[in-house]
Amino acid sequence: MTETEAPFRSPIPAADRAKPAVAAEFSPGHITHHGAVNGVTGSCHQLFADDNNSILIDCGLFQGAETSPGGRGQNSLKIEFDISTVRALVVTHVHIDHVGRIPYLIAAGFRGPIYCSEPSAELLPLVLEDALKIGFTRDRALIEKFIGYVQKQLRPLPYNCWQPVIEDSDCSLSVRLQRAGHILGSAYVECELDCGAGAFSFKTAPRSRGGKRRIIFSGDLGAPNTPLLYAPKAPWGCDELVIESTYGDRLHQNRKERVRILQRAIEEALADGGSVLIPAFSIGRTQELLYELEGVIHSQGHGNRADNPWRDLPVIVDSPLASRFTDVHRRLRPFWDAEARQLLRRGRHPLSFEQLITVDDHEAHRKVVAELASSRRPAIVIAASGMCSGGRVVNYLKAMLEDKRHNILFVGYQARGTPGRDIQAYGPRNGYVDLDGQRYQIAAGVETISGYSAHADKNDLLGFIRKMKKRPQCVRVVHGDDRAKAALKAEIEREELAGSVIVPG
Repeated sequence: MTETEAPFRSPIPAADRAKPAVAAEFSPGHITHHGAVNGVTGSCHQLFADDNNSILIDCGLFQGAETSPGGRGQNSLKIEFDISTVRALVVTHVHIDHVGRIPYLIAAGFRGPIYCSEPSAELLPLVLEDALKIGFTRDRALIEKFIGYVQKQLRPLPYNCWQPVIEDSDCSLSVRLQRAGHILGSAYVECELDCGAGAFSFKTAPRSRGGKRRIIFSGDLGAPNTPLLYAPKAPWGCDELVIESTYGDRLHQNRKERVRILQRAIEEALADGGSVLIPAFSIGRTQELLYELEGVIHSQGHGNRADNPWRDLPVIVDSPLASRFTDVHRRLRPFWDAEARQLLRRGRHPLSFEQLITVDDHEAHRKVVAELASSRRPAIVIAASGMCSGGRVVNYLKAMLEDKRHNILFVGYQARGTPGRDIQAYGPRNGYVDLDGQRYQIAAGVETISGYSAHADKNDLLGFIRKMKKRPQCVRVVHGDDRAKAALKAEIEREELAGSVIVPG
């Protein structure tokens, strides 16, 4: 179906839609990277079965100063590559840097199936609805029509089940999703190409069993012991691996250590009579923080000590989207890990405890910001966006950054060019940050807890490869800063975990 035949009026301006490109010739198993090459955002990878058939793995938004190989960034999001061969989109998880350009993909004419895990199928429409409201239109009827069409394209898949995607060509292609442990519903993608005996030459594609070749896209891999989630398990093996490298050059604190640091940071902030502001993504990080905070409150909030800072401490989630995601997380309890389900059996409610307050409408948000900025009432505030590049967290920052009573606590990666990265870098030096064109001196305390990252660290990434019984002949390192990619590449080569290691540029 062409763009003009679409059953809805596209919310994407015509000038921002993709222009047809000249199709190139690609051998079976060829991979082209359209994002997450010059940084950690905009994930989008294309796997070819042959010249006329391919699939996309993710189609994400660029954030901060990061761009696509062709120069597309957060202010120029139209699809810059030919999609005439794309038969399906496979979504690893629903973070905006992996799905945020799906509206542009559809506006460019894509009408194929969108494969994802069952939890992701429930979460994805919420993410895209929010992206459309923020970036494109407030027309409710148009958004509902668009989301309804997306839902028709969704094809939820259970974990660990093969799904044929391309069958009517010389090379067939099937995909299988496995738990990635990054956020609820996240997956890494196993792709199996079958082109018949002798189809792959060593030059173009390492040969596997007969004419079959296994290619894995890691998506974003999670750290072990992430709240609510099963840890990722390494696959049996593959011929080629495309792996993320967000924290390919560093190690995280373990879970006990990060909870201790979280508790200490909050108690120090409360002693100053201020609040703790935690910028966090609406999905994944917010729910993990709530889980951990409920545990700290449960262990520290008992007793009748008048000076117990935890007993009546409000935990405020100020994000309508995060509230909706948290509701969905509660509904998806069958996908929680064993530890979380055990807490429920004990009568604990890690995502709906007594001190949890949600702020939905804008007027209530405005009042909360004003009260916390002017009073000495302590609180923990979790607000999006996680990189401080927009959303309600920006209003809190404007009100709190110049007051030393408050503390900003980062628990996730901050991309180049985002306000979060600037606050993280310059806050400890009493520097400044520009928000909406105005300069703010940073007097508030700034702290980072790397252990709360939803991304695997260096050892976890290497372990993902070490545990494979069949090691990849080729590893492609993506989704990281230059230093992280180089460090992970060097370590893979040092341990001889792959025949070759490529850093796409």
